[in-house]
Amino acid sequence: MILSLDQGTTSSRAIVFDTDAVALAQGQYEVKQSFPRPGWVEHDPEQIWEGQLAAARDAIAGSGISAQDITAVGITNQRETALIWERTSGKPIYPAIVWQDRRTADSCESLKREGLEAEISARTGLVVDAYFSATKLAWILDHVPGARERAERGELLAGTIDSWLIWKLTGGKVHATDVTNASRTMLYNLRERKWDETLAGKLRVPLNLLPEVRMSGGDFGTVQEKWFGAEMPIRSVLGDQQAALFGHTCLEAGSAKNTYGTGCFILMNTGADIVASSHGLLTTVAWGMGDELYYALEGSVFVAGAAVQWLQEGLGLIGSPDEAEAKAREVEDSEGVVVVPAFTGLGAPYWDMYARGAVFGLTRGTSAAHIVRATLEALAFQSRDVIGAMEKDAGMALKELRVDGGAVRNDLLMQFQSDILGSEVTRTANAETTALGAALLAGLTSGVWSREALSRFNPAERVFAPAMEEAERERRYRVWQDAVSRTMGDFA
Repeated sequence: MILSLDQGTTSSRAIVFDTDAVALAQGQYEVKQSFPRPGWVEHDPEQIWEGQLAAARDAIAGSGISAQDITAVGITNQRETALIWERTSGKPIYPAIVWQDRRTADSCESLKREGLEAEISARTGLVVDAYFSATKLAWILDHVPGARERAERGELLAGTIDSWLIWKLTGGKVHATDVTNASRTMLYNLRERKWDETLAGKLRVPLNLLPEVRMSGGDFGTVQEKWFGAEMPIRSVLGDQQAALFGHTCLEAGSAKNTYGTGCFILMNTGADIVASSHGLLTTVAWGMGDELYYALEGSVFVAGAAVQWLQEGLGLIGSPDEAEAKAREVEDSEGVVVVPAFTGLGAPYWDMYARGAVFGLTRGTSAAHIVRATLEALAFQSRDVIGAMEKDAGMALKELRVDGGAVRNDLLMQFQSDILGSEVTRTANAETTALGAALLAGLTSGVWSREALSRFNPAERVFAPAMEEAERERRYRVWQDAVSRTMGDFA
């Protein structure tokens, strides 16, 4: 059996998988978020640990096995969330600062003014943003009395949530992270495959705080017997979006996945090549196994499921998100209506923070159904924007888009996504893709499965093939791009 620990932004979950990668049982506990000031988001590290521990115990108990039956443990986690704790007591010196937190935006602007943006991008593959971990750690050191002095004396340890769980599970014996989480800190040099001493100095994060970086599929120590009644080896660690990519078995260059949530997270495997983006995408580590690192391009759609919530809560056009498909099917097509849900600006490949949402093409005959359908189509158009940028950066065509998340149950959306991409869209059978990815890598590392066997563990539930003529596809996309261009600029 494989135990997968899936520590997310809103919940800590654990799932026990059998040798056919079938989920036998799971446990889940809510993660409480606090918002002490506008733009600030924090988690209690101890509450995360206690919830993750309880979830794992529930999963083991519910599966009817004992800890002795667990061959390996895999960990996947919310990325970029960072914390600092005492080396001896294990007590956090401040709450974990969550990836959504924007308190260090001014620090990032200062780095840009210093002319460091190009250097940071070249070394880490990332843009300078408060999203990433480095400025969070620097903020804690600057604002907790005595923290910098204690860090210099070696009394403190830092890390992302994976490092915190590893340290707790191993009883403080292992202070480590994996290459995927390291690559999201703004401190990891992709080409040198190590913490970047120059950047750590400029970003004011002492290197002695940071965990050892290990391959995603590897040895992360042993879970102490006291937690579950038996020791268990930790054999995989992955950031959540990389775990989803692995769970979709996107193991070949050119394969990609899209997770449709509040926004969309799209990752394309670029193989062993580090692909620098000229379209504002992120270059990140997909995973590391043996001596090899595999890379990915990542792009995000800011507003996806949130646009469907807007239809319900803002406009009252549907009673629930599940009603969107039926409402959209009341009309044959959107009849020229285009919705650009740029509620919080536009991300890749446009990167316009001043853009605002708009609805175009309204006529006297426009109905609620047309607006609902156009909003669903906007999710697919935005995804094509990002995937098109990926194809240009990587110099390779999309082979297949594998999808997960709440919106993938919408057949109309999935068919339109396939139509507007001109590629197959595969909805997979296993909804727990993130936890599955951590489990598959742990099993692969432990010799439970071969690489060739992995693809059978997350088969297609349905494949959507493009049915739209290419000329119509490109015409529709040009209309979308024109609409997007009209939302851009400062409307203040």
